[in-house]
Amino acid sequence: MANHKSAEKRIRANEAKRVRNRYQHKTTRTFIKKLRTTTVKSEAEALLKEVSALIDKLAKKNIIHWKKAANQKSSLAKYVNKLA
Repeated sequence: MANHKSAEKRIRANEAKRVRNRYQHKTTRTFIKKLRTTTVKSEAEALLKEVSALIDKLAKKNIIHWKKAANQKSSLAKYVNKLA
């Protein structure tokens, strides 16, 4: 257990950040699944714009690696472009 006030504060801050990051990551994954199940191109294009922004935010905050973000955006764009 922490012996210093600053260490106790750091533990609290880390937990708050962990919960926030987990929520944002899970929300983004849910949106990605929603996009993957969409079969209408117009809806998919609108969702792609939203999902790309969410992925960019995760990468910017180092919640996910920037190369993983690029790969996800690329594969989602390919999926949307294949829709008829």
